[in-house]
Amino acid sequence: MKALILVGGFGTRLRPLTLSVPKPLVDFANKPMILHQIEALKAIGVTEVVLAINYQPEVMLNFLKEFEKKLGIKITCSQETEPLGTAGPIALARDKLIDGSGEPFFVLNSDVISEYPLKEMVNFHKGHGGEASIMVTKVDEPSKYGVVVMEETTGKVEKFVEKPQIFVGNKINAGIYLLNPSVLNRIELRPTSIEKEVFPKIAAENKLYAMVLPGFWMDIGQPKDYITGLRMYLESLRKKSSAKLSTGSHFVGNVLVDESAVIGDGCLIGPDVAIGPGCIIESGVRLSRCTIMRGVRIKKHTCVSNSIIGWHSTVGKWARLENMTILGEDVHLGDEVYSNGGVVLPHKEIKSSILKPEIVM
Repeated sequence: MKALILVGGFGTRLRPLTLSVPKPLVDFANKPMILHQIEALKAIGVTEVVLAINYQPEVMLNFLKEFEKKLGIKITCSQETEPLGTAGPIALARDKLIDGSGEPFFVLNSDVISEYPLKEMVNFHKGHGGEASIMVTKVDEPSKYGVVVMEETTGKVEKFVEKPQIFVGNKINAGIYLLNPSVLNRIELRPTSIEKEVFPKIAAENKLYAMVLPGFWMDIGQPKDYITGLRMYLESLRKKSSAKLSTGSHFVGNVLVDESAVIGDGCLIGPDVAIGPGCIIESGVRLSRCTIMRGVRIKKHTCVSNSIIGWHSTVGKWARLENMTILGEDVHLGDEVYSNGGVVLPHKEIKSSILKPEIVM
């Protein structure tokens, strides 16, 4: 089987992290976002992953070469010269996706984090005999999304309703599809939307089916949702393989710490924290609801909550970071600095407090 991951563009909503690497390579729970998807695809027998990309393909491919070897899966790129929406890239990658086997192929949105029940999806797809399957997830506020209206028993999709003002259902497209090769004949090589142009036509022919995603789902393409997604991911990890989480008097709730990180005395860490490789957390530090990326040093008695600290940054003693503070790569915050939602671009030194949410250039 093959799979296409829609990598897309510049990742502006996750700046300043995406000023250093393309968005799919931003760490999430101590590994690049896209690796969560590639590992899940490999686990169910996918042999080739095609990345649909229009920005820095060489950076992506160079980085993923080592994982290609490690995981034993082929990773190639299909490069757009102009943005082609959510369906155009599938048409562009046509020759890479067709292999004569007639097997369906996966299409995934690279921002999505979930438990990836891909095996169940294959069984569901083969069971209904339609042309395409989409994963849907239940949401509390369907009026913010495009809603998928479907038959509860069979999963057959009846129609799509964009941001409904009256209740028509609470299931939305989760950005994971399984498509027969024949779907490629429905997509033109131009900027086009799979949700608005391709799927409604398949649904009109009664050939589109939706499976309700078990477990959690989050689009982690922006900082607030990234932190929420981390909470959901760690909770799922606790249920599925709790041995990967840290335990001990330092830790409260779900915490993921790379084995090469060093944690000093008297720290209190958690809930919902990921600490990456090579990090040094000095004594008396308090961390909650945050990601500390590779090579970061957090000095004594500092408090970090609801924040993302980018690679190889340093946070001084007695500093306090909160309210979705994001430090880009190689940012150095002085002692006793307070940041209330500061977003700091890479390679900067910050000596004075950031009292209200703002971007520090």
